[in-house]
Amino acid sequence: MNNTWTKRWDDRYKSEEFAYGEKPNNYLKEQIEKLKTGAILFPAEGEGRNAIFASKLGWQVSAFDISEEGRNKALLLAKNNNVSIDYQVGELETLDFEENQFDAIALIYAHFPAMIKSKIHKQLDKLLKKDGIIIFEAFSKNHLEYVTKNEKVGGPKDIESLFSIEEIKADFPDYEIIELEEKEIELNEGLFHNGTGSVIRFVGRKV
Repeated sequence: MNNTWTKRWDDRYKSEEFAYGEKPNNYLKEQIEKLKTGAILFPAEGEGRNAIFASKLGWQVSAFDISEEGRNKALLLAKNNNVSIDYQVGELETLDFEENQFDAIALIYAHFPAMIKSKIHKQLDKLLKKDGIIIFEAFSKNHLEYVTKNEKVGGPKDIESLFSIEEIKADFPDYEIIELEEKEIELNEGLFHNGTGSVIRFVGRKV
C-alpha cells in the first residue's frame, strides 16, 4: 500500500474530532449484540468506535489499520471508556494474527484499495474459526450515484472500490449466508458519513 494512501488516512484522523463519530455503526451494533462474546477482529478500524463498543460488551478485541493517527485516536477512546484493545498498525500480511484465531470478524466500511480487496478478504477468512461469523457493511457499486449527488455521504468515488452482492459471494464462498442484501440507508456518522447511501450488508457463518 503506497504512502499516499496512508497519508490520506493519517490526515483524516489527526484532527481532534472523530471523523466518523464515537458511537458504533448501527448495523454492527445490531448484529454483534446477537452473538456470544469471544475473540473479534476489526480490520481497517480507523479511530476505534466499533472496536471499543465490542470491548465494552465483553469481547476480546483485536484491530488493525495502516494509520498511526487512527490507532492513537482509538487508544484514546479506549482509555476514555475504560477498556483495552489490541490495535496493530500495518498491512495484514505483516501482522501477527494466527489462523483460526477469531470467533468473529467485523468489516465496517473497510474499503481496501480495489486491487487488493478480494485478496484481503481471503486472508481474513483464514483467521476465522469454523462456525465463526463475518459482519460486513460497506458501500455498494450503486452508491456511486449517491456520492456524486452528495459528497457528504462519503465513500469511494471509483466503482472498483465499491462492492456487489456477487463479489461478496465470490470472496466468502464457504459461508452459510445469514443475511446478504443491498439496501438504501441514512447515515449520520461523524463528519464524513452523512446522508442517503447504498450499502451491501452481509452476515455469514463459516462452514
